[in-house]
Amino acid sequence: MKPLGNERRHYWLLKRMAQTTGADPVAARANGYLDCADWSRMVQRCRGCAWRDACDRWLAETTAAPAAPKPCRNRAALALMKLDAQLSAAPVS
Repeated sequence: MKPLGNERRHYWLLKRMAQTTGADPVAARANGYLDCADWSRMVQRCRGCAWRDACDRWLAETTAAPAAPKPCRNRAALALMKLDAQLSAAPVS
């Protein structure tokens, strides 16, 4: 088992992944979708991800993407965060 990665490094990797995929953790927090414990768990998942070295390369090569790559352990959480923001912004009819 690989040791967990550096917390600060993975915090920034996750922030970059969110930005690249159009997920907005600040809006998710404001909407009540994401709290500090959720974000902490996401960083922890990132720290344990086996794809973390390739993640750096992918982020360096990618400016925008509809979703995180399949190996990303936060792919689903980021997609749900993005969807929650879209639904929160949609007008109610």
